[in-house]
Amino acid sequence: MLRLYVDTASRAAAEPLLATGVFHGLTTNPTLIEREGLESSHVADIYGWATASGAEEVFLQAWGDDADAMQRCAEQLQSIGPKVVVKVPVTPAGTAVAARLSVRGQPVLLTAVYNAAQALLAGATGAAYVAPYLGRMHDAGRDGTAEVLRMHRALAASGSRTRVLVASIRDLDTVVALAEQGVSCFALSPEVARGLFDEPLTHQAVEVFDKAARRAAP
Repeated sequence: MLRLYVDTASRAAAEPLLATGVFHGLTTNPTLIEREGLESSHVADIYGWATASGAEEVFLQAWGDDADAMQRCAEQLQSIGPKVVVKVPVTPAGTAVAARLSVRGQPVLLTAVYNAAQALLAGATGAAYVAPYLGRMHDAGRDGTAEVLRMHRALAASGSRTRVLVASIRDLDTVVALAEQGVSCFALSPEVARGLFDEPLTHQAVEVFDKAARRAAP
């Protein structure tokens, strides 16, 4: 099933998109939170307005110097509400936390993923999602699209239930190309997300319809 997410910590940017009913939820991270001039203490507020706007999942990132500290942070984030999905980095500490939480049936996403072997780590922990950074792979000179498809195929072939949730997306053509190959979860920046509704021919057709409706009105 296709799932689209808004990737931001900006309430002003996210709420109109969530209100369309198209987006399954909100993804964010400490960098996005800082970019909005917010602090980690604001994550509960982000969860509140996102779920009030219709988000079924809100992804919040845990941090910590070691696995135990990161797990305590993850548990605090999960206590915010039932729609929280905790994000942890695909590091030894992060994968340990993912395994501990997944065995309890708590949804986890492994993030900052750059190769298919890391995606298999996510599958081995039982994580619900794994998030490859597509645009950043391209920036590093890698074929990010091919690597994301390798992740998708490897997880599917191994029988894993871990879903690839593609992040760091720069354009919608890439989303369509990946969806054609069976990838079904995408985190879109507000700028890219708004492009879903930006088709000049559609706007022209709607204008014609509206003019006709006004002419026909009694």
